[in-house]
Amino acid sequence: MSLPLIDDFLLSLLTNNYSEETRYNYERDLKVFENFLDNDIKKPFEKIDKKDINYYKAYLNSGERTTPLLERGEKYLSGFSINRMLSVLRSYLKFLIEMDIHPPILPENIRLSKTIKKHPKVAELEELVKLIESPAQFEKNPNVALRNQTMLEILFSTGLRISELINLKRNQINKSGKIFILGKGKKERFVYLTPRANKILNQYLKTRFDDSPYLFIPYQGLNINKKEKKISANYLQAKIKEYRELLGINVPISAHSLRHGFATYLAEQGANPVAIQILLGHESLNTTTRYVHASDRYAEKIHHKYHPLK
Repeated sequence: MSLPLIDDFLLSLLTNNYSEETRYNYERDLKVFENFLDNDIKKPFEKIDKKDINYYKAYLNSGERTTPLLERGEKYLSGFSINRMLSVLRSYLKFLIEMDIHPPILPENIRLSKTIKKHPKVAELEELVKLIESPAQFEKNPNVALRNQTMLEILFSTGLRISELINLKRNQINKSGKIFILGKGKKERFVYLTPRANKILNQYLKTRFDDSPYLFIPYQGLNINKKEKKISANYLQAKIKEYRELLGINVPISAHSLRHGFATYLAEQGANPVAIQILLGHESLNTTTRYVHASDRYAEKIHHKYHPLK
């Protein structure tokens, strides 16, 4: 049984300029809830109550959870993933209220789960540099090595989100390394390449003889009918993990970690927080401060320098 007005809800996301990725995530998460109602508690949406929401939270926490395709979930969800799915359900319930449909349970009655506050870690600058330069060491194909290093250089040079990087087109970058970005929430901003990143980008562009508008493309299977093909986020994340493991770096690093590192090391060099906020494309300065995690070495240095009983 489908959730009421689900298509209208997804259409509202489109008309409110939510990204394609966000709309896909919302649809997928609501499908999980729909499957839970149909196959687990076998109850129509109109009849659910607070107890059923608690069952749903337990279901998401358990190994019994199935994917939207009714396959068994391969791993347990993190607290952050569970809260994201509960937040999507809240948004859907709020939409029903806006459409003058009284939902069986109010959005505010869906409480998010407590999450573990982990000690934020940013890899040391030397480790990030090794990772960025590692494709030349580990890739057998020199064109793949150059492309992958260019992606990593640009991520750390600009603080781009991975979705912004893989959707980057050649015409968004001018000769000086200034990049126009239409980011999350359709917010426009400029980011900037360092001379180092601009140099390797120019080297990479000299190897490109195709007419694809995208800056980063897969070399396997690209032909005249696939001009719109671009590198995938999964490929880049998998490569970063592979390089990190080959280098023996024990701090987890992802594409998002390079964005955190960009903000952190700018702050450690004395950059204005408002400038970092603009470069990251954050609406709130509070969000930016959560990205700026002092490295352990820097925190140790400050402790030794300023402690009153040193």
